[in-house]
Amino acid sequence: MPPNHIRNPFEMALEQMTVAASDAGHAVAHPHHPADTPLAIRKVGFADLKDALRQGARDLVAAREDVVFVALVYSLAGLVLAELLLNHNLLPLIFPLASGFALVGPAAAVGLYEISRRREQGAAVTWTDAFGVFRSPALGSIFELGLILLAVLLAWLGAAYGIYLATLGPAAPASLSAFVHDVFATAQGWTMIVIGMGVGFLFAVVALAISVVSFPLLLDRDVGVGRAIAVSVRAVVANWRTMAVWGLIVAGALALGSLPALFGLIFVMPMLGHATWRLYRRMIVATPERA
Repeated sequence: MPPNHIRNPFEMALEQMTVAASDAGHAVAHPHHPADTPLAIRKVGFADLKDALRQGARDLVAAREDVVFVALVYSLAGLVLAELLLNHNLLPLIFPLASGFALVGPAAAVGLYEISRRREQGAAVTWTDAFGVFRSPALGSIFELGLILLAVLLAWLGAAYGIYLATLGPAAPASLSAFVHDVFATAQGWTMIVIGMGVGFLFAVVALAISVVSFPLLLDRDVGVGRAIAVSVRAVVANWRTMAVWGLIVAGALALGSLPALFGLIFVMPMLGHATWRLYRRMIVATPERA
């Protein structure tokens, strides 16, 4: 390499991935806990949310390079939204798709859970350790759960488009400015907003209930998709007030992070991902079987 050569971000990313692939001793082995280990659900309160967010921020500071991992993911998301802006036929899907990122966020954050898991074990980490998920014994279950969330996202997009057709449709918007006018300056537009927010809320509750604990649980111990979802739903029901506040925190943080042009998500997503792992640790605990 020539002297005084300044590496661009892509060269730095390639170097990190090469080091991670060649340094087998750097990896922290995934646990192989018995799948039938009894699990207890703890009650958590608002103080636990505060502590989880604080610990998530510490994980973000300690593994600052993980923003590169998120930047790669959300750069692609930004390109998708840009395509929607250029295609008038797809304009009605801009907000549903942007808000839909929150539905599949837990799947995208699995790599961040892995970073927090390794830090928890005292290992030094870099953003490339997020790819340690691919060595997890539960990789198949994690992938299957990701497909379930993807199905939820597609169902939400279908419902949102149906709401548009029933209110402002069926014709495609003539332009972005015309679409914005129709949404905010007509009765049909406000009807679409109200119904869309109500239906979107239901999809968000479903996604939160089935995923907030299940992804970290599968990464921690391969219990199978069905049991992971069941435990997640039970944990949300047992802590519904606290989890309602958590859902509002996540939604608010993602909304703020989406401005401008999803740039803020580069920092918001890692912190929320790490905080979710810490919250999982507070809610779920393995209990030894009695003899």
